[in-house]
Amino acid sequence: MLSLEFMRTHWRELLFGFAMCFLSSFGQTFFISLFGGQIRTELAITDGQFGTYYAMGTLGSAAILVWSGRLVDSLRLRDMAALVLGGLAIVCVAMSFLTGPIMLVIVFFGLRQFGQGLASHTGVTAVARRFSAERGRALSIASLGHSAGEAIFPITVVAIMVMMGWRNLWLISAAMLLVSIPFIRWLIGRGRGEPLPGKDGAKKLKATGIDHTTAEVLREPSMWMRLPAAMAPSFIYTGLVFHQVTIVEIKGWSLTYWAGNFALFAVASICTVIVAGPLVDRFSARALIRYFLFPLMLSCVTLWYGNALWIVPVFMILMALSSGLYHVMFSAVWAELYGVKNLGAIRALAQAAMVFSSGVAPAAMGLAMDAGVSIEDISLACGAYCVIASILTALAPSPRKELA
Repeated sequence: MLSLEFMRTHWRELLFGFAMCFLSSFGQTFFISLFGGQIRTELAITDGQFGTYYAMGTLGSAAILVWSGRLVDSLRLRDMAALVLGGLAIVCVAMSFLTGPIMLVIVFFGLRQFGQGLASHTGVTAVARRFSAERGRALSIASLGHSAGEAIFPITVVAIMVMMGWRNLWLISAAMLLVSIPFIRWLIGRGRGEPLPGKDGAKKLKATGIDHTTAEVLREPSMWMRLPAAMAPSFIYTGLVFHQVTIVEIKGWSLTYWAGNFALFAVASICTVIVAGPLVDRFSARALIRYFLFPLMLSCVTLWYGNALWIVPVFMILMALSSGLYHVMFSAVWAELYGVKNLGAIRALAQAAMVFSSGVAPAAMGLAMDAGVSIEDISLACGAYCVIASILTALAPSPRKELA
């Protein structure tokens, strides 16, 4: 389990990773979708148009992230964090002054680039590079920032929105980001997040990791066969959450009951993250990732099964298990497979694929529903995708540099 001594010794690095993941919430689907009704009403756009604009912004972000994600390898970490959070704050201000569809696409691009993309990428890459022997435990703590955001923001946003209006909430979000920048810069110090000396340091990394360049990784079957599994949680979770109102209406549940069960999602995700870190340190992420989609597959089957009220909490808990495992395992596996020297650029490739899948999902599922495909059939197809991706991951070879 997580050691108090470990947290006391490395609290600055761990809090940095946690904070960056937490602040990435402003660009995550669960946060943005809370404003969907107000935005559609004020801009007089349909659900399909809203999903299309969201997909356009997200896909644009995925294309740029392959380049922008490399900056974490070259810039000082404190400067990278300030750049990302400052950019996210500017986009939040722009959202508060939203005037039309074109501006909405641009804002979606910024939120997804600086929030979902670079904020979490910067925090997780820094932690994965910083630690080796206890990388799993460190990533567990950093990833709790995602779970904390999912637990705190939905209920907080809904409560404040009633009193202050949705545009003011985006200004508050921008202020929160700007205030956090000096604290974040102080936490990380002046370096780039180099590996720690000693037990968790460069000596350990040199003995166990073979550094790859981005070009070498792109030629690796080991990367491409694991990538579908890395994309699965983002595609399925984003697609279903984006269309949650439609799902609730089809199933005959109340939106209040559905939203209330997100608390179970957050608790289950936090518990999973805490357990997953020590498991990664003991067995390695590359050995465990072939199993992590099993709960997600079961959650899809559960949603397909019927309309009973018990389905909602079971669905949420199972999806949270895979979400928690994903945040820890796929943050560690790229460092294990390809080393840490170019980890920012390599992880940016995987992050871009994840962002791409989250951009495609709302449009793909929306078009399927428009064509008459039931949510049950969509859920079953998602479950089948999990099975195929898991098989590919299990068959994925080791990097060729290790075999040489």
